[in-house]
Amino acid sequence: MSKSWTRFSGESPDLAAAIRSRFESHLHHVIATVSASGAPRASGTEVRFWNDELWLGSMPGSRKSADLKVDPRFSIHSHPDTSELLEGDAKLAGAAVLVDDAGVRRAHSEFIGHPGDDPYDLFRLEVSSASHVRVSNNKAHLVITSWSVDGRTRTIKRT
Repeated sequence: MSKSWTRFSGESPDLAAAIRSRFESHLHHVIATVSASGAPRASGTEVRFWNDELWLGSMPGSRKSADLKVDPRFSIHSHPDTSELLEGDAKLAGAAVLVDDAGVRRAHSEFIGHPGDDPYDLFRLEVSSASHVRVSNNKAHLVITSWSVDGRTRTIKRT
């Protein structure tokens, strides 16, 4: 079971803020979907936060969109900040919910600056796990903070 971004961020606000920062720092990220054959498929993608939720738009007919319509599971990895990972990188997994509501789609199109009649598939991304990995300030170890759908957040340090 997945949770909306709003519910996740309410349960783990510091982790959600770090992850959101990573996804907002760059436009392009990498998403993994499940192809019709059952194999994983990695694709470039853009995600945006809007109305306190995480959204993904995709060209109709794209493999990514077709995959999510058949099997909504995804895993998405943020664009890493630098080779030092001082700001870290973020990963989310969950389920994509196709949004057909014309009013929501129109408002989202306005938000992202798309022409109103430019077709695309719109998905709201719900979260079942999240993690943020960064190098410690003294560069002595990795700091890994993760959250799972049961609401638990934990941080470990790995040398």
